Amino acid sequence: MTGNKRKIYKILLPILFFVGVVMGLLLGKYVFDKPISPRQEKLESILSMIENEYVDDVDIDSIMEQMYPKLLSMLDPHSAYIPASELTAVNEDLDGSFSGVGVSFQILNDTVTVIEVVPGGPSEKVGILAGDKILKADTLDLTGKNATTENVYKHLRGKEGSTVVLKIERSNSSKPLEYSIVRGPVPVNSVDCSYMLTDNIGYVKVSKFARNTYNEFITALRELQSTGADKYVIDLRGNSGGYMDQAILMVNEFLDAGRMIVFTNGKRKDMESYTFADGEGSFKQAEVTVITDEFSASASEIFSGAIQDNDRGLVIGRRSFGKGLVQNQTTLPDSSAVRLTVARYYTPSGRSIQKEYKLGDADRYETDILDRYNHGEFYHSDSIKLDKSKIFKTTTGRVVYGGGGIMPDVFVPEDTTGITSYYAAVSNAGLINKYAYKVAANYRNVLRNAKSVEQIKKSLPRDNTLLEGFVNYAVENGVPARWYYIRRSQDLILRQLKAVIVRDILGYSAFIQMLNESDNSVLRAVEILENGESPTLIKPDIKATKK
Repeated sequence: MTGNKRKIYKILLPILFFVGVVMGLLLGKYVFDKPISPRQEKLESILSMIENEYVDDVDIDSIMEQMYPKLLSMLDPHSAYIPASELTAVNEDLDGSFSGVGVSFQILNDTVTVIEVVPGGPSEKVGILAGDKILKADTLDLTGKNATTENVYKHLRGKEGSTVVLKIERSNSSKPLEYSIVRGPVPVNSVDCSYMLTDNIGYVKVSKFARNTYNEFITALRELQSTGADKYVIDLRGNSGGYMDQAILMVNEFLDAGRMIVFTNGKRKDMESYTFADGEGSFKQAEVTVITDEFSASASEIFSGAIQDNDRGLVIGRRSFGKGLVQNQTTLPDSSAVRLTVARYYTPSGRSIQKEYKLGDADRYETDILDRYNHGEFYHSDSIKLDKSKIFKTTTGRVVYGGGGIMPDVFVPEDTTGITSYYAAVSNAGLINKYAYKVAANYRNVLRNAKSVEQIKKSLPRDNTLLEGFVNYAVENGVPARWYYIRRSQDLILRQLKAVIVRDILGYSAFIQMLNESDNSVLRAVEILENGESPTLIKPDIKATKK
């Protein structure tokens, strides 16, 4: 160990010990309501001495606020301390709604650009449009270095009934526009998209498991059913989880009575629980497939694991994240909170969903996805590192593997078609989105009455014209035309241009619809459902390898 490292350890160890004792004091006193021990009493005496006798004035509360996160970080990667100032923002994304102006935005070129206006929300009522640029909120400039996500949230969200004045730049207006918006409830939707893929196959994309997710989900399923759907593709890619009860309610719709959904096990007896389907689901006869990727986590893995282990449907795509730890969030008297891991999730076959981790080593844990990428797991099923000793079986005896995450029954590699150095250059510079917004602004009058993706596509310039316009725009922004690579990437570039234009006109659901037209995982899911490929007849594509 070097001299510098020794110095760091000499400083950190006493601090961590001090923090540990303080957290023990707080958790014991406020959370578990235990009497203060002599050790805790000693700590209070030390704190009192520092406050009353230390030579300099110090803000003990401020010091403690910095220490709590460090203590929790020495545990698993999902235990955390949430300061009071952040608790509302942390919770509201899953609570179903918040109060604000009702827009989705993206920061491009240090400018806050509206990408979608929430239907029926405060902004739509006053006339804000997708593509508008927000220059100012009340007296705060939202351009340049002030164009940050934190600033936008801070000034666009607020108490219901309060007012914010937005200064807007619009492409077809010669001068900035001002809108006075009364903040109101903005729903947090978790079902991003639902539509018919074929005459009898419905598609539902779920982005999170929030308070209202089950209600949104069952509503989407019933609407699709009324349109003719009797088979379903449930897309959980990028869904990092949320409330477990919502995932349980959702998967219950597909399972017969008595089928296990999930079980948990922890140190305390009350953390051991087994959840079974009640048989009241409305879609027990429907065929189903589930799409996952490396960012599908937690509740997403409970859902896909229950479908897979009960041989209810096939999981398609790539190995899920591997987050199978149960957290209890306890609010402390000062309105801060501790999110503490208290148990583990297990699938019906007995697999632990949680991937391996080391206490206090969050950095290595966070780079796991990058390690998978570097190892080739995104592109080749035989590159997936599976522990051959952790073999489990579904209800019909199919082999599934433990060791972290849900392994897909049907592996679909990440699509690299069209990715070239030219595509990387224009994509990294954000030029595809920027040019798409420009085209959407120019065609807004033509497209404003469009009701479908197909109508918009028919109204846009021909592919060659659209591509040439984009290439010229990229040249103006510093990316030279390299036609060999452009031709290799043209289908990908045109698809993304059109998808962003569609989103600008019709919203995010139409954006997903457009991208799904050439999405290999969606196309494979449709193929499986159309061919009636039963889970009992398909063997997993993945080959087990020893670690």
